[in-house]
Amino acid sequence: MPTIQRSYKLRIYPTAVQAQRLACDFGCARWVWNTCLAWRSNLYRAEGESVTGVDFSRELTFLKRLPGYEWLADAPATILTQKLRDQDQAFANFFAGRAKFPRLKKKGHAQSIRYQLDQRIVAGLYRPGELLKVPKLGALKVRWSRVPAGIPKLVTISRDAAGRYFAAFMVEEEVQPLPEKPNGVGVDLGVKDLAITSDGARFGNARPLQRLLRRLKHAQRVLSRRRKGSGNWHRQRQRSARLHVRIADLRRELTHQASHAIVTGAGLIAIEDLHVKGMCASAKGTLEQPGRRVRQKAGLNRAILDAALGEVRRQIAYKAEWNGRVLVVVDRWAPSSKTCSHCGHVLGALPLSVRAWSCPNCGTAHDRDVNAARNLLAWATGGGAGTRNDACGAVTIPEALTA
Repeated sequence: MPTIQRSYKLRIYPTAVQAQRLACDFGCARWVWNTCLAWRSNLYRAEGESVTGVDFSRELTFLKRLPGYEWLADAPATILTQKLRDQDQAFANFFAGRAKFPRLKKKGHAQSIRYQLDQRIVAGLYRPGELLKVPKLGALKVRWSRVPAGIPKLVTISRDAAGRYFAAFMVEEEVQPLPEKPNGVGVDLGVKDLAITSDGARFGNARPLQRLLRRLKHAQRVLSRRRKGSGNWHRQRQRSARLHVRIADLRRELTHQASHAIVTGAGLIAIEDLHVKGMCASAKGTLEQPGRRVRQKAGLNRAILDAALGEVRRQIAYKAEWNGRVLVVVDRWAPSSKTCSHCGHVLGALPLSVRAWSCPNCGTAHDRDVNAARNLLAWATGGGAGTRNDACGAVTIPEALTA
């Protein structure tokens, strides 16, 4: 059985004492991040010298001995060290062009710290499904939605903007691949339906942002009228944050349900190489034009982002690898929607508003999305235009794809 690294993120419910302890640890880690970031930036501007988190770690050891900084020594040393490592990685991502310049952390935003578990005694501090103990926090009340099989080395405790607490860690586990299936399926991702397969199955798009958009706008409007920093402002900020996490939770649940059903239902999965960023840019391309078309394009851009198409593809990719499925990615420029899956005729144009069409060459009636999914399956299995493929029947997987 293959061994993988699987991450778990579980909801925790700290006591009042533990919440106070976490608030102090969050504050220490935030101070270390902001102070180190300012020190590195000022040193580079003044002298052109580049330093790392290791250099600041030496300064931090000296600071802990000074009067007035005793509170730094009260926090676990590992969370401060891990925060410096996070900043080194943030700078590495910035210089590689993968992220923007690191920013200062604020108290009101989401917070996270990482505890390092002593592997010599971790067996006594951790029992999966029963007990999770963290240094200086003690036993945490965990909602074990899933029971990990491995033993964690690091535990990240986080608090989101809505005030919820989570414990996240990674363990090494052996994965039992799913039973082999001889069938294949093509998957077309979209906005109207989140995923449409070549056998006609549809996974609806709940559109969580669209469902709660009116309540979210009202909450944000009320927040903008509150005096920033007041008690009413903090309470309203919590209401807005709860709406945001509700939208994210709905979207996450839908994408996991769809990706799980697709991976478990077929031995070969053909999917299109979508460029979501380009799709959004295309949807925003006519925003400067006046009229109804502007509102339609803006709504389309929001709908694309609300569907989280890139996240669906990412989940299908790693779940297929874990479960021994073959994933084939078809070129994004392939005309899957406007190619007849029966005879191979390609239409000159097919507007997005047209959901069903008939082939002018052979007369076959097509559903736009199902036809695209069938073409993806045909091209992924070595077939071409006009090749009949039944997604519910057996599909011969080319050897090049399984190598």
